[in-house]
Amino acid sequence: MLDITSFSMETNLNVDFAQVYHNSCLYGKYQQIIEGLSRTSTGSKDLCLDCMHSHGFLTQCMACLWKQHWSYWRNPEHNAIRFLITVTVSVLFGTIFRGVALDLSKQQDLLNTLGATYASALFLGLTNTTAVQPIVGLGRTVFYRERSAGMYSAMPYTIAQVVIEIPYIVIQVLVFVLIIYPLIGFSWMLAKFLWFTFFVLLSVLYLTLFGMTAVALTPTQELAALISFFFFILWNIFSGFFIARPMIPLWWRWFYWVNPAAWTVYGLMVSQLGDRTETINIPGQASQSVKEFLEVYLGLEANFLGIAVAVQFIFIFLFLFVFCLCTKYLNFQRR
Repeated sequence: MLDITSFSMETNLNVDFAQVYHNSCLYGKYQQIIEGLSRTSTGSKDLCLDCMHSHGFLTQCMACLWKQHWSYWRNPEHNAIRFLITVTVSVLFGTIFRGVALDLSKQQDLLNTLGATYASALFLGLTNTTAVQPIVGLGRTVFYRERSAGMYSAMPYTIAQVVIEIPYIVIQVLVFVLIIYPLIGFSWMLAKFLWFTFFVLLSVLYLTLFGMTAVALTPTQELAALISFFFFILWNIFSGFFIARPMIPLWWRWFYWVNPAAWTVYGLMVSQLGDRTETINIPGQASQSVKEFLEVYLGLEANFLGIAVAVQFIFIFLFLFVFCLCTKYLNFQRR
């Protein structure tokens, strides 16, 4: 059939099959059928579907979660690299700050412990932020195609993207804490160990969500990385490590209170050293207890521990909300 109806065969036969069909009775018959089917029958209603998707919200969530699970499982490079980074960073900082929290008889010992706490709070989370952005950026391209096909909505996709990260983050944090905690020399009290693990887990979680949010807000992964780097600089400067809160100029101190990294350092320091009463020697000043030094020099008060936890949960839900909102309403697809 294709050979006979080709343009070359039409030229050889000197026949225009399209014109032959147009002049046939079959053409007129089909035109009458089309005209009849085009008329709206009496009492008919427009076709209206109750839902855009064939399955409910829970089914969509389970399907998206299953898809994300296999996507992560079949991408061992991503997970292997971040676990390798976790072990490397924990061993590196653990050996650098080995035993700094065992003896707090000098001011420098306490500042070294602050440095170890600062490193524990942020560096693992910052590497996660950078590592998760290519994964989310690649998945967004697939999401645009599958959402336009009506396979699922934006909310199940974002929920699955966040939920699939949680088991990997928990394993990362446990490996990190089990290596770095004894090397730094923090107390092996169960409550303090759990507080340390809890605050590191929260910091890695909100920094991972921040990386996802940066991708959802921007059209390209490069721009997301640039914005993330800008916020990393600000958060590091005002985290309370490079400059203590009482020393920050008054007109900039507000940024300390809205800085999630500052609250992580706050919670870690207070939970580990807030009840220490041994005396430390301060050059040029009278000796103080560890608790007094935290309050006077660093501005860290033990009664703010619950607020530190609440603020970090606020940032987690804020980044999660913005990520869901941007994924649903922003579309950077060019075609």
